[in-house]
Amino acid sequence: MSEQNIAVYKRFIDEVFGQKKLDVLDELISPDFVDHNPLPGTSEGRDGMKEAIGMFLSAFPDAKSTLTFTVAEGDIVVGHQKSSGTNTGEFMGMPPTGKSAQFDEIHIVRFSNGKAVEHWGLSDDLGMMMQLGVVPEPGQG
Repeated sequence: MSEQNIAVYKRFIDEVFGQKKLDVLDELISPDFVDHNPLPGTSEGRDGMKEAIGMFLSAFPDAKSTLTFTVAEGDIVVGHQKSSGTNTGEFMGMPPTGKSAQFDEIHIVRFSNGKAVEHWGLSDDLGMMMQLGVVPEPGQG
């Protein structure tokens, strides 16, 4: 079961972020999906995840995510990835900066019947915002 869940997790990274196939989210995420860290202003559940990813890919059309490792136990997969992209579109109400950023992400996903049903995630948003020049680096404010 754990290996199947890792395969679904990897599909998410490869197809959604690598190939920009948002329609595959319906195959990978359960209709009753719960995101414990939703992006502000997005809907709940699977639709909210689609909105958040769509917003991110619009703001960073060259976005890439490289999975560095996964750990699985039972119905849970934990993954670490390095993400990067150039901010050429509006992001969370902020105008595009034209700058690139690279940041780390950690995601914890619970699966049921081959689909994601719960998500907890952390990303280095502060580091990304500093690289984009939206937030000053320490000592430069």
